[in-house]
Amino acid sequence: MARFRRKSCVALLALFLLALIVTVALKSFAPEDKAFTDGREPSPDRKDDPKGTDVRPRWSEAARPEKDDKLAAALSKFPPPNYYLHAFYYIWYGNPSFDSKYIHWDHPQLPHWDPKVAQRYPQGMHSPPDDIGANFYPALGAYSSRDPAVMEAHMQQLRTAAIGVIAVSWYPPDHKDDNGDPVDDIVPLLLDVAQRYDIKVAFHIEPYKGRDEVNMYANVKYIIDKYGRHPAFFRYRTDTGKFLPLFYVYDSYLLNTDQWARLLRHTQSGSIRDTPHDAIFLALLVEEKQQREAVSAGFDGVYTYFATNGFTYGSTQRNWDAVRGFCDDNGLLFVPSVGPGYVDTGVRPWNFQNTRNRINGKYYETSLSAALEAKPDLLSVTSFNEWHEGTQIEMAVPKSGPALYLDYLPNKPAIYLEITRKWAAIFGGERRRRRE
Repeated sequence: MARFRRKSCVALLALFLLALIVTVALKSFAPEDKAFTDGREPSPDRKDDPKGTDVRPRWSEAARPEKDDKLAAALSKFPPPNYYLHAFYYIWYGNPSFDSKYIHWDHPQLPHWDPKVAQRYPQGMHSPPDDIGANFYPALGAYSSRDPAVMEAHMQQLRTAAIGVIAVSWYPPDHKDDNGDPVDDIVPLLLDVAQRYDIKVAFHIEPYKGRDEVNMYANVKYIIDKYGRHPAFFRYRTDTGKFLPLFYVYDSYLLNTDQWARLLRHTQSGSIRDTPHDAIFLALLVEEKQQREAVSAGFDGVYTYFATNGFTYGSTQRNWDAVRGFCDDNGLLFVPSVGPGYVDTGVRPWNFQNTRNRINGKYYETSLSAALEAKPDLLSVTSFNEWHEGTQIEMAVPKSGPALYLDYLPNKPAIYLEITRKWAAIFGGERRRRRE
């Protein structure tokens, strides 16, 4: 009997150990670890840093770490997010319901703007934006970027497009753009909502007033210390195995090469390199000479941002093969930017020469094809929701009004999301073939 009890104990112990092993194994397949960029390719921001960096999740009070059954079922119908496909995302919009006034929808140069009407509204509220663009209008209306329902809707659209990363336009807490309000306080909720949809958030650092290498260091440190442990914070694994945050730096040329070098070169005493706040920094490529300047300054790569083919050296698609070659020769990442069209004459009436007609999606597809031919490391979309420049792929609906933007019609509101999804799959397949 004693021998039988010993055998029973051994069997129970073995069963317990087996259950423990299975449980641990299942936990290792959390949604963040099994997210793929193209159905086969692991995410570039997997949380398995060989250096042992602590990147455990840190949730805000509003966070909901577990997806409900309804959301999980909905996400199963979406294509997997491609974490090598990024979209520039703007959180500067406001309306009276959330912000006591319209923000950015009432840009002073938009044709529907009427200062006389605005004077009748309290607290600086402006005339309602009935005509954000000619013949189309956001499907969500003149929304506030602070509205959680808007964030949820945006994440659904991003998942429809298979976009894995949003590069959020960011200003330090005490700064703002010329026509808006501070936006940093929106980021915590944005991260929480993005995580529920398996979307990552990178930061597109704007040229805030007084930006230099010293406060850039401080602001990068602020972002990483405050948001870097959130599971939706985007990190990029380099070819050398480093596992780092990634920052787009808009108008990087406003600082000279020596200033950037003090921040980004390993040889400088005040460098951010090999510190807990080291990162991937992408310079905006406008002029051809800025390629060499990016190398001298210590940048890790370049991106082109502008959706107008021919506007700058960097945004001119026939130059992308040459840029790709330069980046290969100098160890830089190449991130071309593509857009569905461009028209900003509502806010810049003199800039009609840079308008690019959408041609019912053909302009976008041609740009995507050109970008993929250049074998990019990452691909960026300008933009998800920059309505003032007519580069948005966000869902739109018909709306009559003064001429400003071009029209999605005769296509449906989600046409540019669907085009993006198609090319996300093509991009994923080409990346996979290049590695084989």
